Amino acid sequence: MLEIARFLLPDAPERVAPFSHAVRAGDFLFVTGQMPTLPGGGHRMVEGGIEAQTRQVIGNLRTVLAGCGAAWERTVFARVYLTEFARDYAAMNAIWEASFPPGGLPGRTCVGVTGLAVGALVEIDLVVAM
Repeated sequence: MLEIARFLLPDAPERVAPFSHAVRAGDFLFVTGQMPTLPGGGHRMVEGGIEAQTRQVIGNLRTVLAGCGAAWERTVFARVYLTEFARDYAAMNAIWEASFPPGGLPGRTCVGVTGLAVGALVEIDLVVAM
């Protein structure tokens, strides 16, 4: 039977809904979409536009991965959600690409949405190989 482990991490960003920060199923870790919220700040978001929010989301994802014993570079797939797709797509992409080593980009889907929790501009979830 496939072993499943659920992670609720005390050092990870405060959850904005009832979910696990991540769930490990076999050799894969499924990381819940992270928001651009500040550590220890409840649901308070980082100030600034898409660049600052994308950096914060990536930082929050890295925090969750570290708490699960996983590495950012082992990301195999991501989903990115943007509330202002046409305006923010290029800027988000530049930060996203720079966060991985050359040739190390995961598969990805990016979609425009009408809204995200806490009024965020961006949310990203991951699938990571353990």
